[in-house]
Amino acid sequence: MALVDPLADLIAALQRLPGIGARSATRLAYHLLKTPREEVDSLCAALLSVKERVTYCSICSNITAVDPCAYCTAGDRDSRLICVVEQPENVAAIVKTRGFRGRYHVLMGAIAPLRGIGPDDLKLKGLIERVGAGGVEEVILATNPTVEGEATAHFLGERAAERKIQASRIAHGVPIGGELEYVDGGTLAHALAGRHSV
Repeated sequence: MALVDPLADLIAALQRLPGIGARSATRLAYHLLKTPREEVDSLCAALLSVKERVTYCSICSNITAVDPCAYCTAGDRDSRLICVVEQPENVAAIVKTRGFRGRYHVLMGAIAPLRGIGPDDLKLKGLIERVGAGGVEEVILATNPTVEGEATAHFLGERAAERKIQASRIAHGVPIGGELEYVDGGTLAHALAGRHSV
């Protein structure tokens, strides 16, 4: 059975979302067809609102509805510490831990030469300006534990050393509750390399 054009268009649009394949997109489209008009209108309004009102912070590049963002303007955050992450969703993950009270900087990616992404393609200028302005004592490199994330952390660590700023890397290793026989070799190697005294 051929799909009606608007339904086929909706399925194709949904498939462009990350993690949504053809079957999921089809299920979502049929669900939306059965959903009351008011709920669909509310969803459409939320989508438009996020595109119109959410922007990037001019200081740290995190997503925000007010520029500069709440993390950059909060007086109770330690401006001597900057946690550098790859994407805005990484900030949200760190905030959830309630274990970091410094400020953030979002790179909007990682160095990936095979994909043609170099340092100039990242939001590094603002970070360099913040560190150069003085007052920053430590840059915490919280990039992902991938080849690209490690390369980015190494690059940033070298830039920090040139400016006599302490750079630290978040620990990687065995997850709490994990059993060693189920941990992959790379993760276990990181855990052994990052061991500390007890």
